[in-house]
Order: sequence, then C-alpha cells, then structure tokens
Amino acid sequence: MITRRLASTVSVPPKDKSHRKIVLVGAGFLGSYIAKALVADPRNRVLLVSRHPENLHSKLSHLGSQILPPHPADITSPDTTQLKEAFKDASAVVSMVGLLVGSEKKMDLVQRQGTQNVSDIAKEQGVGRVVGVSAIGADEGGVTAYWRTKALGERAILENHPNATIIRPSIIFGPGDSFFNRFASLAKWLPFIPVFGGGLVRFQPVYAGDIARAVEICCRDDPEVIRQVGGKVIEAGGPDVYTYREIMQLVLKYSGYLNSRFILSLPFWVGKIQGFFLEKLPENLFTVTRDQVEQLRSDNIVSPSPPLNSLSFKDLLKTFPSSLPSSSPPGDPGLTSVEKVLPTYLGGGQDTQQKGKRTHGRNFDTGMGAEDVRKMSGKK
Repeated sequence: MITRRLASTVSVPPKDKSHRKIVLVGAGFLGSYIAKALVADPRNRVLLVSRHPENLHSKLSHLGSQILPPHPADITSPDTTQLKEAFKDASAVVSMVGLLVGSEKKMDLVQRQGTQNVSDIAKEQGVGRVVGVSAIGADEGGVTAYWRTKALGERAILENHPNATIIRPSIIFGPGDSFFNRFASLAKWLPFIPVFGGGLVRFQPVYAGDIARAVEICCRDDPEVIRQVGGKVIEAGGPDVYTYREIMQLVLKYSGYLNSRFILSLPFWVGKIQGFFLEKLPENLFTVTRDQVEQLRSDNIVSPSPPLNSLSFKDLLKTFPSSLPSSSPPGDPGLTSVEKVLPTYLGGGQDTQQKGKRTHGRNFDTGMGAEDVRKMSGKK
C-alpha cells in the first residue's frame, strides 16, 4: 500500500537545481516515451544507450539539450568500457533490455547476461536508482525462455540493487508499438486474423505513456519516493481487460477492416507447427514462434493476489503526480484506455478521422515540443 504522505511532484520547481543524468538502456519504442516524460523535469539529462541509438536520438532531438548525444554500446559484450563511460556520474539507469523473438541461447545472452552486465556496471559506478522494465509472467520456472530469462534479469538487478524497482507491463500500446501495428498490417494482407485456442486468453493493455510516467516517478531522488518504490515489483496494466479475440476485434475496427476480415480460431497444435518452421526464418511480419504460441495459454493481466513485495501501478500514479501535462483530476491515476488511443494511429476506421484529417497519434503522443518543455521547466 502506498501512503500519500509527502507525495512528490516535480511540477513544483525543485530546490536542487543540479543536473541529473539518467541513462536509458535498450531504448527503443518505449524509451522514446520515457525520455519525453523525464525531460519534463528541467534537471534531467537523458542518455540513450543501445547498439544503434542514433535513430531514436534524431527523433528526440527537438527536445533540446536535455537529450544528450547518443552512446552506442553492446550490453552483451565482455568489454564493458562503453557501459562504464555511459554510467559515469549517472543518477539513475533504466534497463529496457529485451527480445520478443530469438532462441533460448540468444534470449539468455541478452535478457539475462546483458541485464547482468548493466546491473554490475551500475553498481560499480555507484548509480543511485535502477529501474528494470520486465514483463508480466516473468518467472524463473516459466514455460518459455522469454519468461525465464526475464526473471533472471530481474534477479540480476535486485541482487546488486536491493532498492531497485521492477516494472512488469502487460502488452504495451501507443503510436509506434509492435503489437497492435503488426496485427493491423497483417489485416491488410490476410483475409483473416488468426487466434489460438479460441482467443480466450486475457490481456490488460497498458499505454506506453503511462509506463513512462511510472518510470519517471521511480527515477526521482525524492526520499519518500525511494522509500515507497525501492525493492518493489510493479505489475502494470491498463484500465480494461480484454480477451485475445476482443483485442483482434479492436484492431480490425480501428484499422478499417472490421467488415472485410474475420477472426479465425486455430488449435494450439497448429500454431506450434507454424512456429516450428517460421521461427527458423528471418524475422518478418508473419513470424510466430512456438514459445509465443505457448504464452497464449496464460493470462497476461495484473495478478489479483500480488506478492508482498509488490506495489500497485494505479496507486503509484495516483499518489505521485506526473510531471507531464495531464487532464486527469487530482488523485486520479489517469490510466489511458486502449480504445481512446488506437483510433489515433491505426488508421482506416471512421474513428481515426477528425474533421477530415488523420491524427497520426498526435493527440496521445507523450512527445512534447521544445516550447512545451520550456514552459514546464520555467525557461523563456
């Protein structure tokens, strides 16, 4: 249970004006949202670290000098020189290390060993706050390599940083996501959208901007924030739970194919056969793996009986106000509905149109222009 005492917000200019370097490791789709949330605090300077961070950096360059020059680094390399340079003088490190597709050996290399390297170097460099973005279902005894190696990555972080915070999202949505956009693209090329086992497994889609708000809070150096989030695991889900079939119906609705495509239920064994062949080919739009099919047997929602070291995602966002502009009333976590955002970026449905113009995600992109950042930081 989060207490409301001394609830923190950097919407009030902090007394400490010193800069805080925050390193985002494995920064991709979600990293762009997190970076935009972090720069709302004028003290924060964000460093993007990945094998090829230049593309993301160019997309964020409009945010100004708070986005530091990109820092290429391979977290799986035995040579950790680049990581040491990146983490030097860092106030916080956010690890978003992850793979959706790959062999168990590759997932172990990236999600366990890569995270171990990040954790080790963060400890060596004396980083004060560490946040790990994992996944609901992470379990060292899990049925898939993805879940097992995600859990081992969590352990690597918490063993070195007992006050670290682990955030486990359900499927993440928002402009630029790889889940809803992928199925909208499949609907463009296929006469049907496949689901396995009747599509009864449940998901709790969570908006990337809401995850970014939580990460920003967990990166703060406010003692009350650290006291409440330190050593905690946060399962992050959105305001609504959907079955897999219902999610596919939303995809068809908002991509404009609801009346021209149908949803076809396939047995799990058919999916396993497909995965056996497709996972051996270069990754593409139609890639599916046996592990991904297996994961569709288990619900991907916030646990109704969370463990003792857990923290409520909703309570976190409710208690510590966001630094970002928000229309949510005070005390409201402001969790964003998937049905409110999908129309803004899938395109094709009637709901994507506003006065004859497509929104292209502008209404719900957490991105802020340079002018927005200046207003929030009090700069002229």
